[in-house]
Amino acid sequence: MSLKGQNILVTGASKGIGFAIAEELLRQGARVGVHFYSGKEQANALVAKFGADRAKALQADLSDNGTVPQLFQKALDFLGHLDSIVLNAGVFTPHSTDMEVDDWFKIWKQTLAVNLDSAGLLTKLALDHFKEQKAGRLIYIGSRAAFRGETEEYLAYAASKGGLTSLARSVARSFGKSNIKSFVIAPGFTRTAMAEQFIREYGEEKVLGEIALNQLTEVTDIAPLVGFMCSGAMDHATGTTIDINAGSYIH
Repeated sequence: MSLKGQNILVTGASKGIGFAIAEELLRQGARVGVHFYSGKEQANALVAKFGADRAKALQADLSDNGTVPQLFQKALDFLGHLDSIVLNAGVFTPHSTDMEVDDWFKIWKQTLAVNLDSAGLLTKLALDHFKEQKAGRLIYIGSRAAFRGETEEYLAYAASKGGLTSLARSVARSFGKSNIKSFVIAPGFTRTAMAEQFIREYGEEKVLGEIALNQLTEVTDIAPLVGFMCSGAMDHATGTTIDINAGSYIH
């Protein structure tokens, strides 16, 4: 499969799932805007590997909505136009209900600002752009948590991913006639740096006990599907959610 000629922005692309997605898209021939917040070294590693004509590291703090339009414009300045946007950036910050209300709500607001508000604003910007060029794809990296819930320490995370899922479906339903497609990929527990805190606290055996397979999902299990979506081969699945959760719904 070749993505040559495709221009794609990936948010949260300096680590974990986002890094694997950006690397896979570049490997398949796309040009990629590699968004990062603090992982400059990792983002630049992709630029060095694939070349400055193919990839560019784009810094933005997505908890600050004022920087989101700037990120979008920087991606356009580099790529010229966008064919797809992969909305992957997210935080997974615990905020136990045992916390004081103000401290708990601060984490709630920060989580939704990154996971949902920035995605909503990027969606609006993308829709304006895609309507003008009469085509485009939005790929949202959701979560199993949107469908089965999360533990009490991660209420904001689950809520944000539920909102993201509804947003993606609404885009697919509302803009399909404008040749704009929208998809959700909903991973289960995936081995990333973001998940290591959970593993340290609860142990890997607890996570393995919730799935049907013998191994945790890896980021490389998710990335090829994004490439397939960006290729256009799944356009008639617009609005769908693809679960990659190692059979944890049926286990």
